[in-house]
Amino acid sequence: MATGDVLEPEQPAQGWHAASWRQRPAGQQPLWPDDEALKRVEAQLAGLPPMVFAGEARRLTASLAAVSSGKAFLLQAGDCAESFGEFSADSIRDKLKVILQMAVALTYAAGVPVVKVGRIAGQFAKPRSSDTEEIGGVRLDAFRGHMVNDEAFDPEARRPDPERLITAYHQSVSTLNLLRAFTKGGFADLSQVHAWNQEFVLSSSEGRRYETVAGEIDRALRFMAACGIDLGAEDGLHQVDFWTSHEALILPYEEALTRQDSLTGDWVDCSAHMLWVGERTRQLDGAHVEFLSGVINPLGAKLGPSATPDDVVALCARLDPDRTPGRLTLITRFGAGRVEELLPPLLDAVRAEGHPVVWQCDPMHGNTFTSDGGRKTRRFDDILAELRSFFAVHRGAGTWPGGVHVELTGDNVTECLGGAEEIFEDDLDQRYTTTCDPRLNARQSLDLAFRIAELLRA
Repeated sequence: MATGDVLEPEQPAQGWHAASWRQRPAGQQPLWPDDEALKRVEAQLAGLPPMVFAGEARRLTASLAAVSSGKAFLLQAGDCAESFGEFSADSIRDKLKVILQMAVALTYAAGVPVVKVGRIAGQFAKPRSSDTEEIGGVRLDAFRGHMVNDEAFDPEARRPDPERLITAYHQSVSTLNLLRAFTKGGFADLSQVHAWNQEFVLSSSEGRRYETVAGEIDRALRFMAACGIDLGAEDGLHQVDFWTSHEALILPYEEALTRQDSLTGDWVDCSAHMLWVGERTRQLDGAHVEFLSGVINPLGAKLGPSATPDDVVALCARLDPDRTPGRLTLITRFGAGRVEELLPPLLDAVRAEGHPVVWQCDPMHGNTFTSDGGRKTRRFDDILAELRSFFAVHRGAGTWPGGVHVELTGDNVTECLGGAEEIFEDDLDQRYTTTCDPRLNARQSLDLAFRIAELLRA
């Protein structure tokens, strides 16, 4: 939408259009109690300005094309589910800070650009294994994220409310505006981000193992300055491209924010730069795949242990029939002990069909378990083990381990076990604030980034 204009032609009777998903089975959708209220909200969203534009989506696709050919690396990170309650400039800044710190370490280790994509500015909905939840003999609707309802175990709080879609839109707009200001206004300055990493190295007993990498980055910056390169005048050292993404789960929201590019006629989901379909909603004949097949945004697809080579090849054909580099990212989430068994057949099948996908590892979801105290958690060592297997399999296959997909926060939470500052099960209740799945805290995230850097250097 280079001009900012939006076309709204009549929907065709056949073929893809923004509402064609409605003719397919749609899983993971709330049971909205008031259809007329939902329709009013959809109409209101359809009249609001887009958050992203077609040109931005194409630029991200081009960056991901470099990842698919082994010339860049993808870091996708952020909250499991964003919260209406924990929304502030400080929380957005701290999350961005951690991602930027991780990206610097990965850039130096890989020797290629790192594409930075946040699970942010729209990640308000979560799929659930059951439509309901029961506590003490009381059964209520499951919590589906703040875009739909509230986590409080109360009948009114759990009632799906379409007005929350409007709140999610406005919070996403505010978040995206702040991210653009931070990443283009000096907050992402390379020297500053490197200084933050040095603080981590010096202040953490685990971080000291990374003194070599941190020292090499420091020497590289001094070398450039000594060669007469004016570091202060290089825009690339002071600002970065930062993209947004979320799971395209609540389809009325995604449809309402889909616009047609006034120059090309392409359809763009203007709620985020990148969207993904989840493990629970990637059915070939389902509504989510139908919707995503028609927008030009770069897409991701989560693949769990049930994904077969035939499934994945068919999904590639459905979401990227033209084999466009950067269009499709396959995000594996197998669990630490199953990567070497499950990943090689998928690599072989996709490569044989010539699909230029990005291969990305989500080491979080396959390693989730419930602690003795009833908290969902993940072990840092399991997360690292899945990543090590992911890299090893790609190395053996001669393919590029294109990226990582992690859930994290800039806050000092105690939700995942282990890491740079050992967290034990008895510590989980100290600062367990996630509205859904457990996240790595800032120090655990940096610890993980430096360990991935070691894998990349190898």
